[in-house]
Amino acid sequence: MNTFTELLSFWHAQADKLGQQTLQHIGLTAASLLLGVLLGVPLGLLVTRRPRLAPWVLGVASVLQTIPSIALLGFLIPALGIGPGPAIFALFLYALLPIVRNTVTGIQGVDAAVVDAARGLGLTDGQVLRRVELPLALPVLFAGIRTAAVINVGVATLAAYIAAGGLGEFIFGGIALNNPAMILAGAIPAAALALAFDAALALLQRLPVRRLVRVGQVALVVLPLLAGLYLLPRATSRLLAGFSPEFVGRADGLPGLQQKYGLHPASVVLAPALVYEAAHHGDVDVIDGYSTDGRIRAYDLRVLHDDRQAFPPYQAAPVVRTQTLAQHPELAPVLAKLDGQISDSVMTELNYRVDYLHETPRTVAHAFLRQRGLWHDPLPVQGGTIRLGSKIFAEQYILAEMYEALIRGYTGLAVESKTGLGGTSICFEALRTGSIDLYPEYTGTGLLVVLQPATAVLDSLGSQPAAVLAYVHREFERRYGLEWQAPLGFNNTYALLMRRQHAERLGIASVSDLSAFLRK
Repeated sequence: MNTFTELLSFWHAQADKLGQQTLQHIGLTAASLLLGVLLGVPLGLLVTRRPRLAPWVLGVASVLQTIPSIALLGFLIPALGIGPGPAIFALFLYALLPIVRNTVTGIQGVDAAVVDAARGLGLTDGQVLRRVELPLALPVLFAGIRTAAVINVGVATLAAYIAAGGLGEFIFGGIALNNPAMILAGAIPAAALALAFDAALALLQRLPVRRLVRVGQVALVVLPLLAGLYLLPRATSRLLAGFSPEFVGRADGLPGLQQKYGLHPASVVLAPALVYEAAHHGDVDVIDGYSTDGRIRAYDLRVLHDDRQAFPPYQAAPVVRTQTLAQHPELAPVLAKLDGQISDSVMTELNYRVDYLHETPRTVAHAFLRQRGLWHDPLPVQGGTIRLGSKIFAEQYILAEMYEALIRGYTGLAVESKTGLGGTSICFEALRTGSIDLYPEYTGTGLLVVLQPATAVLDSLGSQPAAVLAYVHREFERRYGLEWQAPLGFNNTYALLMRRQHAERLGIASVSDLSAFLRK
């Protein structure tokens, strides 16, 4: 009941955005269906006239249908960039199989005697197709379009990951923040849209053939109009920002910047793995990132100075279940081998090697341990198993690989890695509930995302790294039975980033400069 109340409150607060995302979702679906019909129907007709092509055409369409949607989007981004282009093209490819197959089935299902009678009346092949075969095949063809519509409404939620909008923005934001109400805020309207498309096309499918022909003609006019819903005016500003779903919803992310700086740029939601590429290629002007990310150097980005200190200290340190430390007392001294070993510049270099030079996190982690004299060949497994988690970006993978190597090399404990768990809330819940035993975390994240103290507490802590660490250490142990170990030495704070040349040309060096520029 509490989730239902939160859902209603969220819908009420985000009514404008919900309406915009729904129109975008309809537009994406309609545009892809239109393309599917314009190409799929002629392809199906070609197959009925050239049966030898059937295995090739239907085979290719079937293969496209089996490609995971997120992988297909990933293949299309290098060629088409981000935004609605690759999203609509991917949805169009998914629509092809049911439309082509049902076109073929519908035409082949027309009674041969009826076709022969039409030819006996002197109708040409084209006239037989237009006046006899296509009208009689329309119910089956509409069934294919109906199937394609339902598929595309569901797959279109992934469009949010490449800045194409739609109801997936709420869904992925909710997943990143472990917010069920936010997930349902996007999932329920998406499901309702799928049911609405299915019900409407089911009604049309039952119409008499003569009326169905007229409906088909009208649909070719209506679909472009529905696709045009995607182009309705949206909020604009002098710069376009691209933010990850977690940054949009976290208290220490966009909401904190809005409160401190009054920052309200026009923005799109992007998959965390795409924000840097989007900035590098000029698809967006401002992105969220991390101050030690190697791609800052690789893509010549400028970190905007947080002059009002909206972001707290983010010292990296492992967080471990107290029960795990009690069961395996040998674990704490091993984790402590990394205490103070990694500076900001060192972590940036390690990230650069993974993010830009494409070395594996394991290779980079092991090389670092050898360089610092910390490497030890794995011991025979003699004890229990440590379940090691991480979030879903390169730095976390590197740190997880370091801890795995140290644990295997100095304790004889087995290690089960559960990396790439997603955002903070998912990792924390996995740790709290015992699904994992430890993962690398950041003090500012623990403070603002997990503990969420009162404003008075935040004001008292300020930007003092030691005070923040002491507070999260005490409260995590008291509330959750989790222990923060000593920091690793670097501070990976949230940051706003711009292309360096672009920022210099506009005279933007700080977040205050950005806010002032957007208000001009």
